Amino acid sequence: MDLNTDNLNRLRVGYNGAYKRGLGAATAMSGRLVTRVPATVMEQDYGWMNKLPRVREWIGGRVVQNLSASDYKIKERPWELTIGVNRDHIETDNLGIYSVAFEQMGESTGSFSEELVWETLMSGFSTNCYDGQYFFDTDHPVLDKDGVTMLSVANTDGGAGAPWFLMDVSRVLKPVVLQVRRDFGDIVARDKVTDDNVFDFNEFRYGVDARLNTGFGLWQMCWGSKQDLNTDTYNLARSSLLGMTGDHGRKLGIKPQLLVCGSSNDKKARALLNSDRKANGATNEDQGTAELMVVPWLP
Repeated sequence: MDLNTDNLNRLRVGYNGAYKRGLGAATAMSGRLVTRVPATVMEQDYGWMNKLPRVREWIGGRVVQNLSASDYKIKERPWELTIGVNRDHIETDNLGIYSVAFEQMGESTGSFSEELVWETLMSGFSTNCYDGQYFFDTDHPVLDKDGVTMLSVANTDGGAGAPWFLMDVSRVLKPVVLQVRRDFGDIVARDKVTDDNVFDFNEFRYGVDARLNTGFGLWQMCWGSKQDLNTDTYNLARSSLLGMTGDHGRKLGIKPQLLVCGSSNDKKARALLNSDRKANGATNEDQGTAELMVVPWLP
């Protein structure tokens, strides 16, 4: 292949097409439990989650809701993926393997935020959220009905096994925040024969990049457990979420509707939610109480 402008342009279009095919084939499951937030600064403040506004009867003057009650920030992180194509391979038309590589490039970038989301969720047993506690904790601070005494509220029962999660994904604010300044876009090429990378390293380069990160949303929307998944632990999670209250004893109206687990708990979860009968022949009262999502990124 002659390394003229037309041929290099066609090559770039072909690589970009393979990349877009890979993007289209990427697995996307986490959208239901993620609030996507466009970022305008490198470190975005989410302290307002500590004091969510609630409608009150208008008696006397207005009461201004302070939405900066805690210090919880998500700092953006830069990401990139670059492929180098040897100049000699282009000149000898040895290009078949690169189309596969660019398709894989698209699949990798397309599923990258998925990986971040599930890593974040699993880290919730040991990583703080907006109230200064681990996202999954037994002592989240919540004010009692009189607004005086601080209560300890749990959204986990601990354990040491494979994690599973029961959550409400119907609200605007969901368990995980995906903060995006710039998502992966079209390939940027360094494919002129006069580019330094061609002169110094004898290769054309094609790359994509993004600026995004994940963090925690509302812990009240999700129960995380590493206990054995069975009728008792599932119903503890379900009843705890249904009875969840916020400050001043306000019922939050949580609707536990999605059970998320990995392959380790797949069989147990399907038996729990889909079977008519329990192993002892009794009616399975848990059937249909939640939708099941089995996630390949979870253990």
